[in-house]
Amino acid sequence: MKRILTILCIAMTALLLPQAHAQDYKYDIGIEAGISSYWGDVNQSSLIYRPGFTGGAVFRYVIDYRWAIRANLSAAMLSGNATDDNNILPGGDEYQFSTTLFDAGCRAEFNFFNYGVGQSYKNTSRFSPYITAGIAFCAGFPEGNNFFAVNIPFGIGVKYKVGQRWNLGLEFAMHKVIGDNIDSIELKDPYQIPSSALKNTDWFSTLTLSITYDFGFKTLPCNSCPDL
Repeated sequence: MKRILTILCIAMTALLLPQAHAQDYKYDIGIEAGISSYWGDVNQSSLIYRPGFTGGAVFRYVIDYRWAIRANLSAAMLSGNATDDNNILPGGDEYQFSTTLFDAGCRAEFNFFNYGVGQSYKNTSRFSPYITAGIAFCAGFPEGNNFFAVNIPFGIGVKYKVGQRWNLGLEFAMHKVIGDNIDSIELKDPYQIPSSALKNTDWFSTLTLSITYDFGFKTLPCNSCPDL
C-alpha cells in the first residue's frame, strides 16, 4: 500500500511541477464565461449593473512569453431600467430594455511576467497579470431594432498555468461602443446632447473566467524526450 501511495505521489508531482524539457506552444484555444453589464443612458453610476450572462470562445496566438494576440467570439446579455437610477429622463419617462449583444474582435495582450513553465533559465512564471486592448465589432437587436457598431475593448486580468498545456484566466474588461443604440434607438440622445465617437455613447463591461488548451509546437520536440 505504501509503495502504491509513493508511486501516486511521484506521478502527481511529475504532472504538476514544471519540467526541464517543457515544450513551448504557438496557440491556445478554449472557452470563457462570466457576467456582463450595461453602462449608458439608463445606468450612469455602476460598473456592475443588472449583471447578465456572457460566454464565448477564445483563440490566442502566442508571440512570446510576454505578448499574445487573441481573437474572441462571444455573446453578452444586457438590460437596464430607468427607475433604477437617480437620473430622471426628460419628461419623467420610465424606460427598460433587454438585449443580447454579439461581439467579435481581436486584442493584444501583454504579460507582466514571462508566462510559461519549464524554462527556469528564462525566468518563466506559472502566474502573470496582464493588460489587454483591441478592437471589436458588435451587433444587437434591442426591442426589435437592429444595432451594429464598432467597440474598443480594454482591460486587466491574470493568467495561471494549471498544467503543461492548461491555462486559467480571470479578466475584467470595459467595451467602449462607438454608438448609442445598445439600449434601443428609442433612447438615443434622451438629453438632446449630440453624440460623437467619444461622447454620449454606450459601454458594456465583462468579468470572465476562461480555460484554454495549448497546441502547436513552436519548435519540433526532441525525439529522445518523453511525450508531453
